[in-house]
Amino acid sequence: MKIALIGYGRMGRAVEQAALERGHEIVARLGSAWGGGTEDPELEDAAVCVEFSRPDAALPNLRRIAELGKPLVVGTTGWYRDLSLAGRVVAEKDTACVYAPNFSLGLNLYLQVVERAARLFGSFEDYDVLATETHHRRKIDSPSGTAGRIGEILLEQIPRKRRIVTDSLDRPIAPDELHLLAGRAGHFPGTHSVVFDSPADSVELVHRARSRMGFALGAVLAAEWIRGRRGFYSFSRMLQEILDGQESTDTQP
Repeated sequence: MKIALIGYGRMGRAVEQAALERGHEIVARLGSAWGGGTEDPELEDAAVCVEFSRPDAALPNLRRIAELGKPLVVGTTGWYRDLSLAGRVVAEKDTACVYAPNFSLGLNLYLQVVERAARLFGSFEDYDVLATETHHRRKIDSPSGTAGRIGEILLEQIPRKRRIVTDSLDRPIAPDELHLLAGRAGHFPGTHSVVFDSPADSVELVHRARSRMGFALGAVLAAEWIRGRRGFYSFSRMLQEILDGQESTDTQP
């Protein structure tokens, strides 16, 4: 499969490596905001585009790719206020897109574990909850998009938690607040933690990335999956459709 890369920083290079290892070809390597038009010769041969750029460039890039009728994988974070608009653009142009704050397979399965755990521990008021994340010092958004999704999951599953606090506190935290802490230093690829704590014990769920290659591989798998499809998909929905298809196959006589 021929892939075009939009954004050729660290993640773009990692996606290139993962794609080549799976037998794909990179036909274009473009900057975060290349300024292409509706007829872009650099992208003409691409079957799928993969975008890891900047928050301010993600939606304009999506518009340009949709105009070209190319399916797109978006790994940029920090732009999700425009998510509903992006979905409308994809629908209007009858094309396809997979997006995620994190394309790690392990991380996305971890989110399902967090959701189930929150539902269980949320039934017992003795357990409070805390979420933390740590990333490298060059990361632009804080908290991370993944941490934001974890916070949403916890609010959805624990009704007594109604709002997220990301600031340092100089007061006791309110019972209906969820504290979500972000740290930036060094070269951490990414660590996310959820802690359920009671007077009797503490249970911690942690996902710790070892390198960017896990994210890159997930993005390439998404590129393989989205080819030939139409629609606007989260990576978690894509994984669920894959799992549902496997279950259907396994139950056939």
